[in-house]
Amino acid sequence: MHILTGGITAVPGIRAAGIAAGIKKTDVLDLALIVSECDAVAAGVFTTNQVPAAPVLLDQRRLRRGKSRAILANSGNANACTGRRGYRDAVEMAALTARALGLSPEDVLIGSTGVIGKPLPMERLRAAIPALAARLHSDGGEDAARAIMTTDTTVKMSAARATIGGRPVTVGGIAKGSGMIHPDMATMLAYVATDAKLSRTQLQKALRRATNQSFNRLPVDGDTSTNDMAICLANGLAGNRPLSPGGPDARRFQGLLDHVCRELAKMIAWDGEGATKYVELVVKGARTESDALKVAQTIANSNLVKTAWFGQDANWGRIMAAIGRAGVRINQERIGITYGNVPVVRRGLGLGPSAEDHAGVILKQREFGLTVDLGLGTGKAQVWTMDLSMDYIKINASYRS
Repeated sequence: MHILTGGITAVPGIRAAGIAAGIKKTDVLDLALIVSECDAVAAGVFTTNQVPAAPVLLDQRRLRRGKSRAILANSGNANACTGRRGYRDAVEMAALTARALGLSPEDVLIGSTGVIGKPLPMERLRAAIPALAARLHSDGGEDAARAIMTTDTTVKMSAARATIGGRPVTVGGIAKGSGMIHPDMATMLAYVATDAKLSRTQLQKALRRATNQSFNRLPVDGDTSTNDMAICLANGLAGNRPLSPGGPDARRFQGLLDHVCRELAKMIAWDGEGATKYVELVVKGARTESDALKVAQTIANSNLVKTAWFGQDANWGRIMAAIGRAGVRINQERIGITYGNVPVVRRGLGLGPSAEDHAGVILKQREFGLTVDLGLGTGKAQVWTMDLSMDYIKINASYRS
């Protein structure tokens, strides 16, 4: 596997662009366009929130066709809880984009992120979309990634290439997200493309698996957005031989897609709203992988644990309490907890002030690992998360202003 720059436009046949359409109060990029130069197989995974935004509803219907050519996504406005007008606006955004590109409206998917309950400024979008289409470029991935940012502080891009089916195959993606993120499908907006040749069924299965191993292991704050989506376009330009289900080529493609999605997920956790700590949390020794994941997500979503990380306090008692309420069978006397390479709990008992002091040194770092061993089996799961700081409250207390 070779790591590439350029994000989604590292993929042959994919162009992108970003423009300041005036959706946000400041003059920053807030409208992104991603286009495949040829027809592409398309797959998507969407939020399980029962108050889905208009773009989610539109894309779910259009993806039944299993193909697409373009994705238009805006930041600064979620187009959620906007009723029939919101859905009509999403349809019009797709139609405007299709007209500018010479496509059918059904070939265009829509994404939105930002403030909920506010109508889109359609007069500005009508003026911006043709100009945005004119900016499409094979190096436009970073502008597109920047245009979908809300409270993000950094762009999130990843790309890699490997030989699959006798041909070099590329996967690239961009994502946004730093708050309102809880694993319950795909979290935030993630747009991925590949030049691999594969069927709609293969792509949907691969994307769902990649999502489950990446974006669904990203507990930031316990809130599942109304707008979450992960969409993948596969234009087939690599010309690889068909991927046999379960065969080595299919496994290589899955590994490539998993890698890109996992890197994007890690970037989101690192850039969590107000984050001062990035934590790679591993739970092992569970009876099943499902049990391990439940325990990991319970720990990662505990406000008491997250504030202890912010305070650089190796307060392992909060972790034990989270394990105990995760809803899985445990044996307290078998639990071990380790920060970095420093054990603080063995067989359910703390190892004393000296161990906690050594762990405190680990907690002073911007990034660190936490391992919980339940001592019951071979089940294992990993999640990526962050602390809970005072800045998180400040950011979300004034989000609409």
